[in-house]
Amino acid sequence: MSLFPGWRAAFRIARRDALRAKGRSALVVAMIALPVLGVTAADLTYRSALPTAAEELTADLGAADALFVDQGMGPVPLWQMPDGIMWQTPDGAPETFYDDERKPVDVPATFPKGSRSLTEQSVPASVTTRHGITDTQITELAVADPMLRGRVELTEGAYPIAKDEIAATGAFLKAAGLSVGDRVTVRGPQQEYTLTGAVELPAELKNESLFAVPGAVIAPWQRTADGDGKILPPQASGVKWLVQGPPGAGVTWPDILAANEKGVVVRARQVALDPPPDSEVPMAVYAQGWTGSDTELTAAVLTVAAMALLEIVLLAGPAFAVGARRSRRQLGLVGSCGGTRGQVRAVVLAGGAVLGGVGAVVGVGAGFGLTVLFRPMIEEFSGRRFGELTVHPGEILAIAVLGLVTGVLAALAPAIVAGRQSVLESLTGRRGSRRSSRVLPVVGTVVLAVGVALAVYGGLSGNTRLVAGGSVLAELGLLGCIPVIVGFLGRLGRRLPLTPRIALRDAARNRGRTAPAVAAVMAAVAGSVAIATYTASTTAEQAYDHRPNLTAGTAALMTADTAEKTDLSRARAAVEQHYPVSGAPARVGRAWAGSDCSVYYEEEDGCGTLEIVKPTGEGHSCPLKGKGAKELALRISADEHKRLMNSPACVDEDSITIAFGNDDNKIVIGDTALLTSYVKLDDPEAAKALAAGTPVLLNSAYAKDGEITLRARHIYNERDKENRARHPGEPRTTTDRLKVYVAPDSYATTPGIRMVLPQKTADRLGLHSQETGSVHTLTREPTDAEQQAADAALEQAGNQAYVWTGSPAEQGDDAVVLLILALFAGVVTLGAAAITTGLSKADAEADLTTLSAVGAPPGVRRSLSGFQCLVVALTGVLLGTAAGIVPAVALRLTDLREALKVMRDDPMESAYTPIVMPWPTIALLALVVPVLAGLLAAALTGSRQKLARRAG
Repeated sequence: MSLFPGWRAAFRIARRDALRAKGRSALVVAMIALPVLGVTAADLTYRSALPTAAEELTADLGAADALFVDQGMGPVPLWQMPDGIMWQTPDGAPETFYDDERKPVDVPATFPKGSRSLTEQSVPASVTTRHGITDTQITELAVADPMLRGRVELTEGAYPIAKDEIAATGAFLKAAGLSVGDRVTVRGPQQEYTLTGAVELPAELKNESLFAVPGAVIAPWQRTADGDGKILPPQASGVKWLVQGPPGAGVTWPDILAANEKGVVVRARQVALDPPPDSEVPMAVYAQGWTGSDTELTAAVLTVAAMALLEIVLLAGPAFAVGARRSRRQLGLVGSCGGTRGQVRAVVLAGGAVLGGVGAVVGVGAGFGLTVLFRPMIEEFSGRRFGELTVHPGEILAIAVLGLVTGVLAALAPAIVAGRQSVLESLTGRRGSRRSSRVLPVVGTVVLAVGVALAVYGGLSGNTRLVAGGSVLAELGLLGCIPVIVGFLGRLGRRLPLTPRIALRDAARNRGRTAPAVAAVMAAVAGSVAIATYTASTTAEQAYDHRPNLTAGTAALMTADTAEKTDLSRARAAVEQHYPVSGAPARVGRAWAGSDCSVYYEEEDGCGTLEIVKPTGEGHSCPLKGKGAKELALRISADEHKRLMNSPACVDEDSITIAFGNDDNKIVIGDTALLTSYVKLDDPEAAKALAAGTPVLLNSAYAKDGEITLRARHIYNERDKENRARHPGEPRTTTDRLKVYVAPDSYATTPGIRMVLPQKTADRLGLHSQETGSVHTLTREPTDAEQQAADAALEQAGNQAYVWTGSPAEQGDDAVVLLILALFAGVVTLGAAAITTGLSKADAEADLTTLSAVGAPPGVRRSLSGFQCLVVALTGVLLGTAAGIVPAVALRLTDLREALKVMRDDPMESAYTPIVMPWPTIALLALVVPVLAGLLAAALTGSRQKLARRAG
């Protein structure tokens, strides 16, 4: 038989076998199609969400040909790149400064003849909402003009046409609780507008702003401010011009060069898409070093891609093992008719090719369908509309070929096993006995050790390829150890009840079907745990690096104008009415010496100063700053550096948070309520000391022998006539030694406070003081509606106060990512466990018949299937968790290496690179998924024994 006819017969047999066993074939196709679907959807989403150059231009220009911008340099020559983003003054041009007087630029005079233009100008404003008031941006732009299509699109109502009309983005309407037809008032000039429509910016779906026609907001506001000195004038941005060039010509590079000569920078569509040669761009020689390089793939992407390829192969392997086992008799008939072992293998491999090809086609098609179906959801999640569904045929074809190759590779091991079986065993259904390889576990252990060592070494040396290669090697080595691990499980069932004991022994006796299923579960869980561990670790690092401006769970009410004596009782009532507060507020104040620097700040040495003098020496001076800091940084580890950075001596050296109207001395006047509600120092001794007039020091580095040195410079400004009359003469400096209560070192990081000073002590020291606000304890974060209502109530109180909450660390979508990873791994675990359960049912019919013959109850079948499924799922999850930790740790070691490099260059930079285990994700996979798999297998298994023909 020649090669081609042999393979043609193999494919014909494989196709008929796939059609005859539709359920098994559908399972195999699904196992191959699922990864192909995911990769296809990810590729389409990434390519479509990544804006092209044309889409970026549409987001900036709409349908216009160019955007002309006066850069504020005056009518002087400029150089720019063709993209219109980078620009500079020509080489050798005289240096200009911000305060220099500049002549105005006649921008419209630089437009090509026959052009049409629109003006654009923005202004920040405070506007009314359904709940109260909020700050936003208003853009004067004729959004109804066709030149804006693609940049601003109408979603509801109509575009604003008249000067008393305005449009809002959908995100603004949602946050403000408004709808089309409502009225909006711009506070200050008190100008009212009607919301005529809702619009969206396709490139910025989460943008919260308003749009009005030119001349509707800024000019009337300015006229009102000119007539009423109490109204602040609008702080408008510079005017920009959207230009549509002459028909058929547009805006060309010569037009741009002519505009550059007048001090105007131009971003033109046709020039950006088809730039001139560098020889025609004067700035090109200076911009060559500004281009980035993407030649190096990140460690995470490379590692995940390598593990994903291995995972896809392992997912389909158990399914083909099912097919090969169920087709033993058919393959035996091929051998009995003269077929060689190679031809038997060809039949199984052809089955892999057939089902792999079908799975690839189904996966690619489903990937397209799901991407189109969930496109609106993806766009909302990413915050921008897709310009179009971008398809790269080469990438889609490569994904489909990957699915086909995956099917063949997954069928390779079952094909080899099928080719080794004797014809007699295949025809009679007898399994025979085969000793497991003693070499494979040894090789697997060696490969596992080498892989772990390579991954760790790659992480320490920063070699991403070694991290990826070592991670894959470690997983392959663990695969080689799975048969031994499964065999060991059989010994654990000696003292267990009947059903779990049979399940464990059955798994150990039939390692050929148990090991691939465990490997599939392990591969899926390993990838998910690797990404989840890396994500949780980076999230913990970002949370550590975050410096909050207020203690978590608190809100601060502060006066906006310290020059005026304000009554804060109405403001506090407004906060307590609209914010979710609990308990009484803690009053805070500030202290200063001499004239108040918040009022008399214009002259040098025109106001007093107050500071706590920091002692020098060990425990007081930060060793990471100053002489010897870099030498120390070369010797210490990341953990030691973290300890030093968090020590009282260094905690204020990196950055200082000013939260309560005081300056960088961070001295706050307060009482015991401030200690308990904001500082969270619930210490009777501290409260007693504060009540007795003893200050509470939160940073021990400023104290020596239980005392601090408080230095005050009493400088009075000539314009501060009242205080100047009380304190004539030359400025004086006072130094006081104060006994303080020193709080534990953990309180040194309290945002905005270094020392709490009792009011009576401030009075005794001759300091000026003022109550500046209060701190309120929150039960939860306030909503947008509550914040807007509180702002409106504070405005009505009329005492120049404002309320704000702490800035939390940026919360990305890490929780969603971890949940998706857990669900994906859970689905794969259930699928692989279901496969092995189906295979074990085919293998264990003789054992089940024997059990029934000796009087086992019918429920044994159900419970046995459940425990078989549980064994596979739990073993795979535990091994996968161990395998997934290797690349995650190696990648974090790579990050640690980079962090240490930065820290040793600047010792005040953080080198903290934690490795955090995602315990909720692991618990979900290790506890919930295996139990669920076992329960489903038990529920879907019939309890009645079918009559079987006696073999032989």
